[in-house]
Amino acid sequence: MKRQLLHTPEGVRDIYNEECEKKQVLQEKLKKAMEQYGYHIIQTPTFEFFDIFGKEIGTTPSKDLYKFFDREGNTLVLRPDITPSIARAAAKYFSEEDMPIRLYYMGNTFINNSSYQGRLKENTQLGAEFIGDNSVDADAELISLAVECLLASGLKEFQLSIGHADFFAGLIEAAGLDEDAIDELRELISNKNFFGVEEVVSNYKMDENLRSLFKMLGRFYFSMEEMAKARLLAADYPKILSAIVRLEELHKVLEVYGIDKYVSYELGMVSDYQYYTGIIFAGYTFGSGEPILKGGRYDHLLSYFGKSAPSIGFAIVIDQLMAALSRQKIQIEVPYQCELIIYAKEHLKEAVALAREIRSNGGNVELVGMDKTHTRADYEAYANRNHRINISYLE
Repeated sequence: MKRQLLHTPEGVRDIYNEECEKKQVLQEKLKKAMEQYGYHIIQTPTFEFFDIFGKEIGTTPSKDLYKFFDREGNTLVLRPDITPSIARAAAKYFSEEDMPIRLYYMGNTFINNSSYQGRLKENTQLGAEFIGDNSVDADAELISLAVECLLASGLKEFQLSIGHADFFAGLIEAAGLDEDAIDELRELISNKNFFGVEEVVSNYKMDENLRSLFKMLGRFYFSMEEMAKARLLAADYPKILSAIVRLEELHKVLEVYGIDKYVSYELGMVSDYQYYTGIIFAGYTFGSGEPILKGGRYDHLLSYFGKSAPSIGFAIVIDQLMAALSRQKIQIEVPYQCELIIYAKEHLKEAVALAREIRSNGGNVELVGMDKTHTRADYEAYANRNHRINISYLE
């Protein structure tokens, strides 16, 4: 029974010692990048009312939520996604604000997903939300901030894949697809099964331009020349055309930021979050089977909470980012600064006085009482294991 108590539930894990210290360093680097862009920290509750993540808002399916009840019988959930919580808080505390709001957060999310893919059920996310600006400049700022965060982490090779929610929405609207076909297409696109997409689409009558646009769902690295061809094909479909034009405008602003080399365009991109209404994007790098970053524009989400405000944001999955850094052999340097004092019992007063002096000068120090069962070699090994920069003996 006691051995059983040492185990964590499936899908969660302990993070300790050097790994935990590296995670803290990484998070501080990302926080600094957020603050350099003028974003303010916000913290929301780990659990919220069920309706914050309800189906009509378009977040995580109910079956994947951790649900429980409070004393009054209200259904509560551990947050699967932090953006709806930020939207609720922004509507509550900034209801009269008519200027842009820049917020960033860090916290854990909880999704009761299937464990066969080896995914964690608890993940740390650090993200940014830009509220109150529907311009292409706001889109570019968030994407630039995302790139700066990944560079600050130490990554050198990564790519942000950018799409637009209205490209797919415009296609299914123009083709008049039914709900079953739409759900099937979403699943096929998510699984990158574009032969399956063509098979589904072949069952519907449509003009050749629209059919050609559907075929673009399977293309990954759109150049601006290809985007121009897509714009010509979409001339008779306002929703699709608007999405393509927005991506072209975005590319021009990203060139001003000088980060266009880190982005590519994927017209077939779809998101699990139904609240996205415009630009959507995801970040990829070597050593991670999952995106390390996800984001998009959600211009209607705050209206569910009583504030009309266009918004865009992204979240970095810290655990995925750390795994990718490790697999790419990119070191997170931890600034170890703690000293170690080993003292004999008769030197306790002297040891405490010395430690107090070191700490008053801004230093870190650990005191360890001398034990006759341990040799100097044992203490040296202990100091090395715990990254102590200096070891002193008071014998």
